[in-house]
Amino acid sequence: MSQGDWSQALHAAREAAQAAAEVLQHYWRRGVEVELKSDDTPVTVADREAELAIRAILQKALPEASIYGEEFGRDEQEHELLWMVDPLDGTKSFVRRTPFFSTQIALMYRGELVVGVSCAPIYGETMWASARGGAWFEGERVQVAATRELAQASLSAGNIKSLTMDARWAAWGALIRDSNRIRGYGDFCHYHLLARGGLDLVLESDVNILDIAALAVIVREAGGVFTDLEGQPLTLDTRGVLAGVPAVHALALSRLDAALKG
Repeated sequence: MSQGDWSQALHAAREAAQAAAEVLQHYWRRGVEVELKSDDTPVTVADREAELAIRAILQKALPEASIYGEEFGRDEQEHELLWMVDPLDGTKSFVRRTPFFSTQIALMYRGELVVGVSCAPIYGETMWASARGGAWFEGERVQVAATRELAQASLSAGNIKSLTMDARWAAWGALIRDSNRIRGYGDFCHYHLLARGGLDLVLESDVNILDIAALAVIVREAGGVFTDLEGQPLTLDTRGVLAGVPAVHALALSRLDAALKG
């Protein structure tokens, strides 16, 4: 497919993210009741209505694509094009009235992530990217930092419970000690900061592909590297990720890999 095709898909994804933002802002103001899914994670009417709004726009714009959504699952019919949608990534934040939640929309073509939109309406940030089209923050093209040394690097970690039981936990601690500083921005926020030069490395060991697919496109198009914890490309089954500026990502991956191999 051509760059023009990605532009059309990107336009649809941005429109869908804005439609979801309107739903989320509405329920943010009035409040919602919380239900628990079978995996004990929370869900609200805001999650469901936002995904329905997204699906309506994406289906109309690109009827030949399948949709895999957090709340309504994956279409039975398989296509080369797959939309990946998390209408409200950060429901726990949403229901606790903190602004660290977002809508994540990505497009995968034959296994490659090619479009990504990340919209955090209450926090006030939207970023987007498409394959070979660059990464953008509120209309301005962004790039990752030029950091090359760990001693100058800023690190951030999000969901890392499983890493505490992993051989790589001590290696992560050593990376923190050798870095300039450590933060824990979490969710969309640390990937946004990474893409526009405010951070140098992000690690999460407990994520869903729908949480980070769009962010992976954005970081990559901003000049960063975004892999799983073993340094491999993302797949639908990815659960742990390492994202960073090229030099720091390579160093961190080498240390984590060495720890895993003992």
